[in-house]
Amino acid sequence: MNSNNNAWLKEHNTVHLMHPMQDPKALHENRPLIIQSGKGVHITDIDGRRFIDCQGGLWCVNAGYGRREIIDAVTRQMEELAYYSLFPGSTNAPAIALSQKLTEVAAEEGMVKASFGLGGSDAVESALKIARQYWKLEGQPDKVKFISLYNGYHGLNFGGMSACGGNAWKSSYEPLMPGFFQVESPHLYRNPFTNDPEELAEICAQILERQIEMQAPGTIAALIAEPVQGAGGVIVPPASYWPRLRQICDKYDILLIADEVITGLGRSGSLFGSRGWGVKPDIMCLAKGISSGYVPLSATLVNSRVAQAWERDAGFTSVYMHGYTYSGHPVSCAAALAAIDIVLDENLAENARVVGDYFLQKLLTLKEKHRAIGDVRGKGLMLAVELVKDRATKEPFGPADAYPLAISEACVSNGVMIRTIVNKLIISPPLTFTKEHVDEVVEVLDRAFVANPW
Repeated sequence: MNSNNNAWLKEHNTVHLMHPMQDPKALHENRPLIIQSGKGVHITDIDGRRFIDCQGGLWCVNAGYGRREIIDAVTRQMEELAYYSLFPGSTNAPAIALSQKLTEVAAEEGMVKASFGLGGSDAVESALKIARQYWKLEGQPDKVKFISLYNGYHGLNFGGMSACGGNAWKSSYEPLMPGFFQVESPHLYRNPFTNDPEELAEICAQILERQIEMQAPGTIAALIAEPVQGAGGVIVPPASYWPRLRQICDKYDILLIADEVITGLGRSGSLFGSRGWGVKPDIMCLAKGISSGYVPLSATLVNSRVAQAWERDAGFTSVYMHGYTYSGHPVSCAAALAAIDIVLDENLAENARVVGDYFLQKLLTLKEKHRAIGDVRGKGLMLAVELVKDRATKEPFGPADAYPLAISEACVSNGVMIRTIVNKLIISPPLTFTKEHVDEVVEVLDRAFVANPW
């Protein structure tokens, strides 16, 4: 075995490795690219082919590839202390420093405590458990249910998966956890109600209230939602929707969990997605951009309202009986401290807003030229191009249709890596993207549609 030997890698590609979100049989015919290196916004495969990475790894390489600041921070920490746990009796300096840094940057949201995991699914699972324990400490043990939105994605642990709002993520693993309920999301392009965004926001808010009243507010622990829905199709809610969520949660005494796994630390054009809507959640879930994807890490932040419940003398029930072997891993925390400094020092959230607006306008121009493009939407540097068979009926391409894959493959063949989710092209590049990069990508997309007319 020689993992540095290209011939060996190609021979064993897909043989033993189980690839996420893919049919193993299909991989025999269409083997995935083997990525070898990255620099800036570009990645290179083992055959030396260079691509603009419009995936940002998987929504996460916010600072770009090859950042010496992060690499050096990781190297120094590995040399000093590669690992030590946060379990009773010990801790480590980077975890302490990162908890302070995160509460500092999220001070506007009122966050005061951080719990660490290794990925977005961990962050969500922690949030769900914190919410349930909070209500027990508050003397309301019946508040155990969770409400989430259609099209929402909250990871693939059983708790987060039970909160997901799409069957594709859940059907193979049912039955799921009890006590999870989904309601309509304000999807402007695909909803049965209206084309008016503010009217849609109010309709969806009223549907949420009816579900709360039907379930009984005294049984509901929290509402969990993404400030901008990511894997569900980059669904940007109307501007009034998140403020309405906060109002409703306050009205019924329900915690608001912001799943900021994708939007956290700049991607949506604000440092946090909920900040972009002017809303302060009770709990925030961070991952992906927290370390720019260099080392696995996640964080669940809580505000003072939630944190104070653990400060009272409640005996054994006040023990935070949750954590992972690698919670607060010193190397991961060192990477995150360096990555967050880059985001702040280079104002990458603002760059995401400016370049994202430019990207959106360029994609809207592309829509005017190609009838297979039904919708273009996004906020900051998280965008989607939705492909349809018929604009008038909005009939989508299905999983068995080859056309969307043909478009993305044409892009890859011309040096642009774009992710396809059924009929949507998902664009989430590093936050260091420039308008010049946008022009390159749009030109390649244009050529792909010209070469594959619908």
